[in-house]
Amino acid sequence: MLSHKRKWIQTPLFAPKEKREDSIIKVFLACPHVMVREGTKRILENTADFVVTGEAENNLEVLEKLETADCDIVILEISISNGKGLHLLQELKKIRPELPVLVLSIYPEGYHAARAIRAGADGYVTKEKTTAELFEAIQKVSSGKKYISSSFAEKLTFDMGSAVKKPLHKILSDRELQVMCSIASGKTIKKMAEEFSLNTHTISTYRSRMLTKMGMTNDAEVIYYALKESLV
Repeated sequence: MLSHKRKWIQTPLFAPKEKREDSIIKVFLACPHVMVREGTKRILENTADFVVTGEAENNLEVLEKLETADCDIVILEISISNGKGLHLLQELKKIRPELPVLVLSIYPEGYHAARAIRAGADGYVTKEKTTAELFEAIQKVSSGKKYISSSFAEKLTFDMGSAVKKPLHKILSDRELQVMCSIASGKTIKKMAEEFSLNTHTISTYRSRMLTKMGMTNDAEVIYYALKESLV
């Protein structure tokens, strides 16, 4: 008599659940650097929580695509459009005021983060932050909340509760501040003119105004101040 052995198939007690499509956060990347976009896209799509539904590398492309783009949040690299990221942010908020924008920047938190928030950003993250912090920022901003790091939040609380005089550079215009930071980073007037799509005479005018407002006379003083205030 033939004996028949029963074949057992092992199945997991709890099958992994797939991410619900309506809970996936749709991200639009606005960044001038192809490698940064590709790297960020790879990091985001390596999880089940995010999907990149659109990309753009300059201001015209951003504004054009975002008129109809299907996304829950925009990650805006602040150096886009030759350093005109904040101006682009303001234009974007006019077109789609309900769309959350998370600013990604190489600049340290502090004055730069405060200026971005005032320009309409819903959050600010520096590139030195961890992947976990980036994910947290995206989830928080896409849900309608604001995001700044805990360290920056503490600093804001301290500044609001103290009677310390505000930093002098807060009286500068956006362009004057950009010129100051560029000088502190070692860039020449010619290089700034190329990056900002302006002529050297205009850059020199901004430099002169900045020096006058700051009560300075040369680039060495600018560099010392910018480093002291962590502007670069």
